[in-house]
Amino acid sequence: MKSTIVVTTTAAWALLLGACTAPVPPAAPSAPATRYVPPPPPPPSRPTASMSLDRYKHVLARHISQVNADKVFAGNPQAMLRSVVVVKYVVDANGRLAHSEIVRSNGDSAIVATTMSALRNAAPYPLPPSNLLERGRLEVLETLLFNDDGRFQLRTIAEPQRDE
Repeated sequence: MKSTIVVTTTAAWALLLGACTAPVPPAAPSAPATRYVPPPPPPPSRPTASMSLDRYKHVLARHISQVNADKVFAGNPQAMLRSVVVVKYVVDANGRLAHSEIVRSNGDSAIVATTMSALRNAAPYPLPPSNLLERGRLEVLETLLFNDDGRFQLRTIAEPQRDE
């Protein structure tokens, strides 16, 4: 009888201990190697709530120049420019480029392409001050001055043109 109690007790303990362990989950299939994707850029900051259009145009021109530094020349524009392009573009309340169009150019397709590319590359833009928004958008006219090498300056922040 004593051996029956020992066997029963041992069996009970085995069942109890067995019930306390969780089954080992099946190994998950290894995920394929993924490429690192950098986090999105921080949202643009909004300048002070009330700023003049001229002041905000300076902010935009500096931003476009910095983002497109490889397409911008330093120093004074040459006396006889390759091209002068006037572009109209619209920035929405979130800093997105909503629309852009060439208003004036000499028809140089490479220069027009550089102009439009520079505007697209610069998005998102610094958020426009709320006092300048009309229906959640701001329309801006800017002039780009192109040297013979195809690089430009934005007239809003350009240095004076050379005499010769």
